[in-house]
Amino acid sequence: MRWSKPLRVHLGVLIVASLLCTSMPIIWMAFRQGSNAAVSAGAQQMREMSLRLIEGYRNTLEGGYEAVALAATLPQLASPPPQDIEAKQELFLEILRNVPEATSIYTGYPDGSYLQVINAARRDVRQTLSAPDNAAFAIRTIAERQSASVISTLRFLDSKARPIGERKIENASFDPRQRPWYQAVVQDGVPVSVGPYVTGTLQVPTLTIAAPTRDDGRVVVGINVHLQTIGRLLDAQGISPHARAYVIDGSDNLIAHSDPDIMSRIISIWSRTSGSFAMTANAFDTSLETVARLRRDPAFAGGGLARFDLDGEGYLVQIAPVSISGLFQGSSAAIVVPLEDLVADAHRLLVRNLLIAGALVLAGVAASVILSRMVSRSLYRLADEARRIGDLDVGEKASSHSWITEINTLASALSASRHAIGQFALYVPREVVRRIVSPDGRTVVKAKRQDVTVLFTDIRDFTTISEQNSPEDVVDTLSAYFELLNTIAERHEGTVVQYLGDSIFVMWNAPVQDGGHVEHGCRCALSMKAAIDDLNRENRVHDRPELFTRFGLHTGPAVVGSFGAISRQQYTAMGDTINVASRLEGLNKDYGTSILVSAAVHNAVGDRFQFRPLGLVQVKGRAEKVDLWELVGERG
Repeated sequence: MRWSKPLRVHLGVLIVASLLCTSMPIIWMAFRQGSNAAVSAGAQQMREMSLRLIEGYRNTLEGGYEAVALAATLPQLASPPPQDIEAKQELFLEILRNVPEATSIYTGYPDGSYLQVINAARRDVRQTLSAPDNAAFAIRTIAERQSASVISTLRFLDSKARPIGERKIENASFDPRQRPWYQAVVQDGVPVSVGPYVTGTLQVPTLTIAAPTRDDGRVVVGINVHLQTIGRLLDAQGISPHARAYVIDGSDNLIAHSDPDIMSRIISIWSRTSGSFAMTANAFDTSLETVARLRRDPAFAGGGLARFDLDGEGYLVQIAPVSISGLFQGSSAAIVVPLEDLVADAHRLLVRNLLIAGALVLAGVAASVILSRMVSRSLYRLADEARRIGDLDVGEKASSHSWITEINTLASALSASRHAIGQFALYVPREVVRRIVSPDGRTVVKAKRQDVTVLFTDIRDFTTISEQNSPEDVVDTLSAYFELLNTIAERHEGTVVQYLGDSIFVMWNAPVQDGGHVEHGCRCALSMKAAIDDLNRENRVHDRPELFTRFGLHTGPAVVGSFGAISRQQYTAMGDTINVASRLEGLNKDYGTSILVSAAVHNAVGDRFQFRPLGLVQVKGRAEKVDLWELVGERG
């Protein structure tokens, strides 16, 4: 059939389809669940990390605020330097040791005096101050500004607060009373937060917490936190490789960022502009506009997790306020994490699973090819055996064994069929059996009229031979005789239709069409006679009975097919042609001949065989006489 394909194709497609239908949904479900779990785990980690980041940022500012609040209560700070300079210095050093994120702590006085202790542990700070390499602290003092001998010095201390250097500095450009932190505190009389702005001593952007002293509201204590320090506090790499965190103020201006490059650019802008162009920094992170909008939503402003898309990518963001003790009002910290980072492991797992599935599919294909070849080979062997059975090649053969039970069952059934058909062929003409077991076998069953050539044989005095010999000898002799004639008949394309005692009935042109059936019949009769003559010579040598055989050959129309009851039928031919051939065989004893044929045979092949005319003869049971001829041999 046009749509049929080999078993290996069907089996391969079935196995591959089964693997794909089984593995793909499982992989997809695992991927979806893995992605969702990764996002959930990432969100949870993000909440925990964001709390730590924001808490660290708050702690830094809180520590600065507490340090300022504590210093503002000490009476020693009320007097301007150089009074109680050692006590003030010890206090500020202790504060810097306990607030390591602070850049410096200082006090400004209404007479313009100023005392500042700077954390010089950072290399860039030492370079700005031209401090010795082993300097851990720097102390800037401006005292007695109103006198002619104003004191303006910068002293350097090592990590144990031991002096290692000192130099005078100009103070004309710096007046604490002009700084924003001093003016804000004196104006409001309460602690304030200021910044970002550029410091006067280090010339770097910073955030400041300042408060008035308890004894004199015009004496202001302040502490600075460098923006670079804040940027480091916002490090979000622990959440994901591309996570980022930043702080924006109440006006949605970008103050600090976890990305060192962006933080450097922010610092550069603040250093150049002193804050007048702070909005320029907002362009450094494209998510800032979305975060600024989300933090106005009560659902997200207090720490809720939001999801948004930006430039075709998904992000999670968490926003939390970072004001402390009423300071830095409106400031918020935001942590932004790409969703791709959170599901990266799930994607890698998907790729791995797809590779495993691909390997399994390939293994399935290979297994299906091997399996189908094994099954196909067995089936092809069985099909070849079935074809041989159809051709009546029913000799016993070793059964092929397979590890598939069904194939072994089929092989056993074929073996039983071979045996049954072999036995069937012993009782029915082989060609008839071949036609019956063929797909068109029903055409053999239906009787039809056609021309045939018919040969009848008979052994002379067979009854006497049977009386003179034992039944066993007669059966053996007759079996050898029939085997000889059967072989000769098949060699000359004849079909032995029936054994009638010691006679046989051979037919040509049925069931196999044969255009030279008359010629084949004549040649077969001559060959049988010659073979029987040889057999008789051998029988004489071995003292076995001789079998003198008479032949009758006629050709003409007959009805050929299966005849009999519904439950039992026989393949044969009927009609006058069959009767005439039988009567011709019996006439041999009247004429002392071996092979008699009709005029129909003579007329058909008279140019190829030698015939001797015997004249017209009346045949028993037939009104019309038959023109009788003896077949002598072949011409030439």
